[in-house]
Formats: sequence, C-alpha cells, structure tokens
Amino acid sequence: MLDRVLQEIRGRRHFVVTSHARPDGDGIGSALACAQILRQMGKQDRVIRSETVPPNDAVIILECDSIKRTLLHGLDDCFLINIDHHPTGRTFAQVNWIDSSVMATAELVYRMARLAGVALDREIATCLYTALMTDTGSFMFEGTNEHTFAIARELVLAGADPADCARHIYFGHSTAKLRLLGAALANLHREGSLAWIWVTQEQMERFGAREEDCEGLVNYALSIGDVQVAVFFRELPDARWRVSLRSKGNLNVAAVAEHFGGGGHKCASGCSMDGPMGAAVSRVIEQLHVQEAAENTA
Repeated sequence: MLDRVLQEIRGRRHFVVTSHARPDGDGIGSALACAQILRQMGKQDRVIRSETVPPNDAVIILECDSIKRTLLHGLDDCFLINIDHHPTGRTFAQVNWIDSSVMATAELVYRMARLAGVALDREIATCLYTALMTDTGSFMFEGTNEHTFAIARELVLAGADPADCARHIYFGHSTAKLRLLGAALANLHREGSLAWIWVTQEQMERFGAREEDCEGLVNYALSIGDVQVAVFFRELPDARWRVSLRSKGNLNVAAVAEHFGGGGHKCASGCSMDGPMGAAVSRVIEQLHVQEAAENTA
C-alpha cells in the first residue's frame, strides 16, 4: 500500500496535510514531517486544521478514522489519502494505508520518506521523534519494541535531540494546566482497579485553560500503583463530555471507546458522549465492566 501512496503523491502537485481535530503529538508531528517530505519531493503543500479545502488539492489525512473528525469542509470533493496506525482505523479514503502493527503514525511517515528517497534532516527528524515519543508514552506503552527504538535511533542520528524534545513536551506546562490538574485530582474516584477524574467547562474557563491543557491528565490517575484502568471526563462547551481512557494492558479500552463511537488503541482511546456527567460516568463504567467480563470469559 505504501507503493500506491507514493504513486499518488508523485502523480499530483498540490496537497493539504491534516489530522484529526484536537491533534495529539503524533498527529501534529506526523503532519509537519509529512509536509516537509512533500516539499522535498517538489510538491506544494499546506498543513491546516480548520478551513475549507480547495477541490483541486489532494488531502493526506493522518491518524484519523473519518472525514468528520477533521472538522474540515470540502473534503468530499478531494482525492483523499488516509494514513493511520489505529486498530480502529477505517477505510474512508480513495487510498487507505492502515498498519496497526506500529506504535505511531510517525513510523509510517518515516517509512514513506525512506522509500521516497527523502533525506531526513534535523527538522523532519525532530517532528517524527516527538511524535513517536508522545504516542509511545515516552516509550512506556505496551507494544514498544526493538523496532520502535531502532527508528528512534535513526531519528536521533538524523538530528533529533531527545532531551530537547522531552523538555518541550514534559516541562512546558502552563499554569492553567497545573490548576486544572489540581481540580481533576480533587475529583479522583476509585472503584477497585478503576479510577476516574473529571473537569467541568466552568473550571476550564475559570483557570483560562485550553484544550491542550487537558492532554495527559488521565495518566496521573493511571499512575496509581494498583489502578489498571483510568478515565478522564472533560465537559465540552456544548455540554457533551470528552472521554479519555487509558489501560496498563489488562483491558482493551479501544473496544469500550468504539462502543460509544470513538476508537484508538488497546491501552489508549477516546470518545465523546452526551451528559449529564453522572450519566456519562455511569455508562462508561458499566461498559468497562462489560468489556472486562467479556475478556475474562474469552
């Protein structure tokens, strides 16, 4: 399928590169690296997050399971290339390259650059290393293996600085994020090996927090020694709730997210649902128990 992706890229001139709305480190890093690779291949590109896409452009959509999740307009009239690594990935484009054997979409973009003969400069390497580092949870998530570290090594040899990448991701938090974390941990609830936390839209506004300030908060609940699954609920401006699920590997939270129209990985996934909060929490916890029972009897 990579050969088909490169065939379409070589045969076209104008590209838009994008990812899902509220992109994470893999979405951002992979998109920026992909755009630079296209540039080196002599293509004209734009990385966009929320615009109307011109119909004469081809669009490369990275780690996204549907057109809807991009929040872009005009994609129905474009030629779409879908590159994803999620087990819940869907074939919605004209060309779909989905490989769930890798830890990050960055690995697929790296492979694309290599086969295209594009030199990995410091900028591309930094984007891809940051994407790989964040989507593997700093190389801690289940599935990280010698192949993951082999690619990381190649990116470091190409100019990525691991310490500098880590500093920007893990030591660049805003004051609002720490206040939000305090509010979330004050709401910590436990039920056996399950923990959940939440923040409201009122708290987001009071602390002056942004969407990106919620990134990673769920991991603080997961860091409790005897917790196996953690959930973070965030109220959205439209009164719906964004749900982030994390697992240490004993439970497939992607199946739970899929039940509510979301998706992701076995150990990291997400979805959105209607409120009120109590109902949202109850529904997710109930489905976690259903999934646990299904896996125990499988």
